[in-house]
Amino acid sequence: MWNDLVEWFKSIDPILAALVATTFTWLVTAFGAAFVFFFKSLNRTVLDVALGFTGGVMVAASFWSLLNPAIVLSGGSWIPAAIGFMLGAFFLFGLDKILPHIHINAKEDEVEGIKTKWHKTKLLVLAITMHNIPEGLAVGVLFGAVAAGLPGASIEAAMILAIGIGIQNFPEGFAVSMPLRRQGMSRWKSFFYGQLSAIVEPIAGVLGAWAVFTFTPILPYALAFAAGAMIFVVVEEVIPEAQREGNTDLATLGFMVGFVIMMSLDVSLG
Repeated sequence: MWNDLVEWFKSIDPILAALVATTFTWLVTAFGAAFVFFFKSLNRTVLDVALGFTGGVMVAASFWSLLNPAIVLSGGSWIPAAIGFMLGAFFLFGLDKILPHIHINAKEDEVEGIKTKWHKTKLLVLAITMHNIPEGLAVGVLFGAVAAGLPGASIEAAMILAIGIGIQNFPEGFAVSMPLRRQGMSRWKSFFYGQLSAIVEPIAGVLGAWAVFTFTPILPYALAFAAGAMIFVVVEEVIPEAQREGNTDLATLGFMVGFVIMMSLDVSLG
């Protein structure tokens, strides 16, 4: 089945493939958000383990799927990867300072970004949307590399990254919808906002694929840019939130499991 799927992706336009792959990651987020129809609340320990798992997947994907290929494509030079990595981090740093948002389970007075009177719901969705921009971009950039016919770029690698992002999007979906439900929002609205947070992934994916296909020399920088943005999200948001309520050991184990799963997928299927 895997080989059939790979062949199908190879038979379509790579930019269309990026759209299909990132739509998949969005739908997995929606599937996770749909749990709000069956549960009103989520055990905090489960949430922290899920957040740790998410962080592990993102860190592994950042190296195995993005940074390492960036260095290989640069002929072994670390300079493009370093520049792109820092640009990605500063891009998210800038969004973090400008875009109003609030992290999961944060208090009303912990709003970040410019001052606003927006409701906590919008701020929470914006926070997760920021989280999803580099994820969609990462998948799109890899498919764009395939479209450009660059050595070492493969449909398999891009598909594996999409699968990894999808896996960690599942807990992310209910991590958004559950707090909204707990605040008294209806199940349908909680689900809507939960899945809405990942709608940016297909957009970022297509833009990333198009940019790399159009401007081929930027590929190593683009790969590292996506990695830097994802690592910034993990260190600034995911890990602190997973450690917030004292479930440090379990959250760390979740991180380790997520890292191993993503690494295993990349090595065994890529």
